Amino acid sequence: MSETWIILGASSSMARAFTRKLAERGDGVILAGRNPAELERDAADARVRGAALAETVAFDARDPASFDPILDRLTAQEGTLSAAVFVGSMPPQADIDADPSLIAGVATDSFTGPAEFLHRLAPMIEARGAGTVVGVTSVAGDRGRIGNYVYGAAKAGFATYLSGLRNRLARSGGHVVTVKPGFTDTAMTWGMKGMFLVAAPEKVANDILNAVDKRRNVIYTPLLWMAIMAIIRAIPEPIFKKLSI
Repeated sequence: MSETWIILGASSSMARAFTRKLAERGDGVILAGRNPAELERDAADARVRGAALAETVAFDARDPASFDPILDRLTAQEGTLSAAVFVGSMPPQADIDADPSLIAGVATDSFTGPAEFLHRLAPMIEARGAGTVVGVTSVAGDRGRIGNYVYGAAKAGFATYLSGLRNRLARSGGHVVTVKPGFTDTAMTWGMKGMFLVAAPEKVANDILNAVDKRRNVIYTPLLWMAIMAIIRAIPEPIFKKLSI
C-alpha cells in the first residue's frame, strides 16, 4: 500500500516540487493550504503524474480550527501517514522593527502553528508504527543575524521542536527529517538583496526525498550551506556584533 503525505503549505514552490516527486513515485498526497484554486490545480497535476491519491484541504497555521478536519481525514486514510511542513512567513525585518506586533504572526506561521498540528498528528504515526515528518526550517535559525532574526528565531524554535519529535517518534518506528535550506528561488525570497547560491526548488525537493529515503536526521540544502553556517556560528560574538549579515 502506498504512503499518503499531508503537505502543509502546499502552494509554496518547494512544496510543489516535492509533491511532484511524490506523485511520480506513486505516493498519495493531500495538499493543504489557504488557496483552494491553486491547490486544485496542483492536485490535478499530481494525478496526471501518477499519485495514488490527490486531494485538497483548507489549512491555516493561524487557525487551529482548520486542523481537526484534516486530522479526521487522515484518521480515515489507510496505510502509512507522513507529513511535510513548508509553512512559514518572513516579513522584512525593517517592517517588524516598525511594527513589533508582526512577530506573533511570524512565530505562528513558522513554528507554533505547524508544531501544534504535528503534535496532534504524532499519535497516529505512533499507532501505525511508521511514517515520516519532514520539517522545513532554515539556515536563518542557526544564528540570530540582524537581517532576519525574528524569522530565524521562529525557525530555530521549530528546529528544536522537530529534534524532540524525532526522539519521540523513533520509539515507535516513525522518523523526522529536519531540512535547513539556504537561499531558494521562491516567492518569499523574490527581490531580496545579497542572495547567493540560490537553489532551484527542484534541487531542494530532490535533497529532501533523498533524505527521507535514507532516514537522515538533519540536512542542509544545498550541502555547501552546512560549511557556510559552521563558519557563521564560529564567529566570536564581539566580531559578529559588528557584521552586517
